[in-house]
Amino acid sequence: MTDALALLSHRRSVGPAFLTGPAPSPAELETLLKLASRVPDHGKLAPWRFVVFQGEGARRAGEIALEIKLADNPALDDAGRAAELTRFSRSPLVIAVVSRAAPHVKIPEWEQVLSAGAAAMALEIAAAALGLASTWLTEWCAYDARFRERIGLAAHERVAGFVHVGRVQSPPEDRPRPPLADIVSYF
Repeated sequence: MTDALALLSHRRSVGPAFLTGPAPSPAELETLLKLASRVPDHGKLAPWRFVVFQGEGARRAGEIALEIKLADNPALDDAGRAAELTRFSRSPLVIAVVSRAAPHVKIPEWEQVLSAGAAAMALEIAAAALGLASTWLTEWCAYDARFRERIGLAAHERVAGFVHVGRVQSPPEDRPRPPLADIVSYF
């Protein structure tokens, strides 16, 4: 089995609560972002971009999440407040994959959205190749226009996912995968 096949056969998501530091180095972060930008991109539109949250940026994003939650629910309990405040610092690094799909004379928006999804998956694979662990989440912030605006997204941009990246002490157990007979058909 080639290294790539071995990597793909063992890659799995690791929740933010299980990701520890240190965060990827600046060189590792650059590698992650370069590899994530090498996905299929019909028309060379780069219909995605990345927003990196770590350190002060992660803290500020948590404050924004808390402000919005409190506006919607002023009676939010202490545990809920803490969850929002630490939403972007639960792992050492969070990278938002932002879809900037837009109408185009030749390239369907759906293809552009899929390219953003491919960028998120490429981040996951690149993290595993670097010996890191990750998980791809959306959660409510991805769908909240107020949050998206506050972190600098344009009105037409959407969060394809927040990819949390860190390290783990031991490899996680795999989860059951669907039998191919349940998910494959032949025409």
